[in-house]
Amino acid sequence: MNDQYVLAIDQGTTSTRAIIFDHGGGIVAAGQKEHRQIFPQAGWVEHDAVEIWANVREVAAEALARASLNQANIAAIGVTNQRETTLIWDRETGEPIYNAIVWQDTRTEQICAELAAGHGRERYQPRVGLPLATYFAGPKIRWLLDNVPGAREAAAQGRLLAGTMDTWVIWNLTGGPAGGVHVTDVTNASRTMLMDLRTLQWDAEIAADMGIPLGLLPQIKSSAEFYGQGRPQGLLRGVPIAGALGDQQAATFGQACFEPGMAKNTYGTGSFMLMNTGAQPVPSAHGLLTTMCYQIGANAPRYALEGSIAVTGSLVQWLRDNLGLVASAAEVEALAETVPDNGGCYFVPAFSGLFAPYWRADARGAIVGLTRFVNKGHLARATLEATAYQTREVLDAMEADSGVRLRGLKVDGGMTANQLLMQFQADQLGVPVVRPVVAETTALGAAYAAGIAVGYWAGEEDVVANWAEGNRWNPRADAATRERLYREWKKAVTKSFDWVD
Repeated sequence: MNDQYVLAIDQGTTSTRAIIFDHGGGIVAAGQKEHRQIFPQAGWVEHDAVEIWANVREVAAEALARASLNQANIAAIGVTNQRETTLIWDRETGEPIYNAIVWQDTRTEQICAELAAGHGRERYQPRVGLPLATYFAGPKIRWLLDNVPGAREAAAQGRLLAGTMDTWVIWNLTGGPAGGVHVTDVTNASRTMLMDLRTLQWDAEIAADMGIPLGLLPQIKSSAEFYGQGRPQGLLRGVPIAGALGDQQAATFGQACFEPGMAKNTYGTGSFMLMNTGAQPVPSAHGLLTTMCYQIGANAPRYALEGSIAVTGSLVQWLRDNLGLVASAAEVEALAETVPDNGGCYFVPAFSGLFAPYWRADARGAIVGLTRFVNKGHLARATLEATAYQTREVLDAMEADSGVRLRGLKVDGGMTANQLLMQFQADQLGVPVVRPVVAETTALGAAYAAGIAVGYWAGEEDVVANWAEGNRWNPRADAATRERLYREWKKAVTKSFDWVD
C-alpha cells in the first residue's frame, strides 16, 4: 500500500487538474492547466473539448512526474467534472460536432420556454428534481441536434454520442474510438433533466419531448464501480477508472457529509451548497434542486438538496479581466480591506440570470446604492459580500425545505483562502464556517469513490477518519447589523429583475 496512490482528474469550468492522493487523503502531487473560455455572443459560453482532453493528459503526466510515479503506482482513477457542460461527438473519429456548451450558457431559454408552455417550469420536476432552466444538460443536447447541420441525421444513424464532461473524459481515457466506454454516473445523470430520480434510468417520455434519441445517451452507473481501464497505448494504461461524481457531489463526499442534514458549500466559479437528505429525494418548495448525492456500487443511492449560485468566483475574475480593477484575484481581498464596509454599495452578479432560489433567466447584473462616496475598495468589498449574501439565501431555503437548522457550514474551494469573505460569511449565517485541512475536497471525493471501488479504502468510515478541521471562522457581527445588510441585499436583488424582454 505504501507505493500505491489514487489519481483524481478534476475537470473544472476554468481549468483541469490532476491530483495524486495517498491513503491518508493527503496530496502527493498535482498538475493544473487552464483552458479557453469562448464567448461567441452575449449569454453564450463554450469550451473546446479537444483542448480539454489534451489538458487532461498533460496534467496527469505533470502530476506523475512531480511525484516520480508511473501507472504501476496508481491503484485507481476517479473523475470529477463541471456537471452540466454538454457535448456531442462522433463515435468513429472522436471529434466533437461543436464546442461543449457550458453550464452557464443561456442559449436554450427558448427551448425551455417552449417545453414549459402550458405546463410551467416545474413540468418534469416531480420526476427529475429540476425546473426547466438553461442550466441543465438536456436542452443543450436538443440545441446541438437542432442547430448543427447533419447532427440529427448522424444521431439517427447511431454515429454520435452525447454526454457531460465526465463521459467525455472517461470515454477518451478508456480508448476513445478504439473501444472507449460510454458511461456516466448517477450524480451527473441527475443534472440532465432526463433521469428519473427514483428508477435511476433515462426517462423515455422526457427524452422524446426534448427530441433526444435514447441511443445517444451514456449508460448510467453508480459513482464508485469499475467502468473500464486506461487505454493500452496511454500513460495510464491498465489503471482502473472506478469513480465518477459531479464536482459538487464529489466535494460533498470529500467533506464526509454522509449523514442526513450534513451540508457543505463549495466556492468556485459559482458556489454550490448541498445537504444530504438520505435515502429519499426531498422535493423543494423554496427554489432548490432535488438531486443525487452519491451511490457507492450496489448500495442504496443517497439524495441531496442543492442551492446553485451561478456567479461567485467568476465575479472576481470579471473585476480582474473586464474592468482591470486588480491584477490578480488574490488582490481583491487587500483592496476590500481598505474600507471598513461596503459604503452602501451592493453588487448583484446576475450575468447569466439568477439561479437558486429565484430561477430568473430575465435577470442581469446590477450595481446599486452608488454615491460619490463609493470607491474601488467598496466595489471590491461588495464583490466579496455578494457571495456571502447569495449563500445565505440558499441556506435559508435549505433550512425551510429540510426543517433542519444548520449548526455549522463546511466549506471548500478556492475562495475559502479569502479570510475577509469567510469571516463575513460566518457573520451573515450566524454559525461557524469550517474548512478542512485538505481544501481540495472535489478531487478528493472523486479519489475516495474510485479508491473505495477497488478496495484501496474500506468505505465511508475511512473518509470520516481522514477528515480534519483546518480553519474555523466564528460569527462576530451583531444581529441588527447582520439583518440590516441582508435586508438591503434583498432589495438590491429586485433591481436585477426583468432586464431581458
